[in-house]
Amino acid sequence: MLFGSSGIRRRFDQTLIDTAFRVGNVLAAGSSEVILGMDTRTTSPLLSYIVISGIMSNGGTAQVAGIVPTPTVAFSSRFTTSGCMITASHNPEEYNGIKLFNPDGSSFTKAQQQETEDALSSLTYSDWQHLGKECTVDARIPHKKAILDRVTIERQATVIVDCGNGAGSTLTPSLLAETGVKTVLLNCNPSGTFARPSEPLAEYLGYLGRIVVKNEASCAVVHDGDADRMMAFDNRGRYIGGDHLLMLFARYLGAKRVVTTSDASMIIDEIADVHRTPVGDAYVSEELISWGDFGGEPSGAWIFPQISLCPDGPFAAALLCEIAGEWNIAEEIDAMPNYPVLRESFKTDAAREILSSIGATNPTDGIRFSDEDGWYLVRASGTEPKIRVTAEGRTREKAKAMLEKGKELIRQGKTA
Repeated sequence: MLFGSSGIRRRFDQTLIDTAFRVGNVLAAGSSEVILGMDTRTTSPLLSYIVISGIMSNGGTAQVAGIVPTPTVAFSSRFTTSGCMITASHNPEEYNGIKLFNPDGSSFTKAQQQETEDALSSLTYSDWQHLGKECTVDARIPHKKAILDRVTIERQATVIVDCGNGAGSTLTPSLLAETGVKTVLLNCNPSGTFARPSEPLAEYLGYLGRIVVKNEASCAVVHDGDADRMMAFDNRGRYIGGDHLLMLFARYLGAKRVVTTSDASMIIDEIADVHRTPVGDAYVSEELISWGDFGGEPSGAWIFPQISLCPDGPFAAALLCEIAGEWNIAEEIDAMPNYPVLRESFKTDAAREILSSIGATNPTDGIRFSDEDGWYLVRASGTEPKIRVTAEGRTREKAKAMLEKGKELIRQGKTA
């Protein structure tokens, strides 16, 4: 399929340009209204103009929001027929892509993606008297108000904000300032190039811990390129792993039904009923339509159904500031279980074939095995020629044993 687990994404090229027009045309079917936003990449304005042209070519209305976070577009989709975000999320600057949303903020389902992809080959056009139109909207205002209505900061605190030069720069700093938080801003200019790798991984953020400690901050919040993700540091300047953030949010919200992905730690099972989906926030979003109080995946995508079914980095940032006003985050993290997690990856051009040979219905969803003391997941990467193995155990020995079982499964697939 043209669509991956999080929309369309590839290196910027002629194919992406052609696809952008076709997607706009298909979204406009039936004189639809489409809200359109973009991230800060240098190629995003061009792709935005092209999608607008596609929408207008089929009689639709493009509500143009400019540079805004992905969750802002998803939230404002409730006022339109659908939402479209030009972004490659956490990928490097040379990538770009398209994410599509339903009015409830959920990503297009697999069925909708397939229907859209099928329609790209046979476009329809309005005549010159019935072409569509474009108008400019400020989508940040309703999204910001919805967050402010749901967050209360009890104690003024200092928070470090690192937007990675992405779309979060247009919302999160002002949002937190309006809650009464004192902000120290890093990489919050939407420059089009990233001062650090966009994905908010610990290895890219080594400078932040010292800044938290120096400013005696209550926490730090970090976004990726389109601000659907939010990762964080505690008040001691320590990076908080995604599994512990998942548990922190679930505990604070009192969520008893949590949707997460197959690679998430089993610690969440100790405090909630859990439904697991394949890796990818779109799967979590789709599951939350019918079940669950809260959802997320360890990569930093946190979904709060009370506001929308899209991962919402700015809302997560504001909620973390609320938590920091009531709890000592470092103490809360220290009190949580911390089981060993091991990961390995293996380069191969036959990743999909190997996963299929060992029984995976979808190679990128993979195969997961679990027992009371641990689990392993074997899956083909959706973006690289690799097979990834993740294993967790209550002890390091158990994690190693689970990792070895996963590797053995790969060896069986290679000889099948």
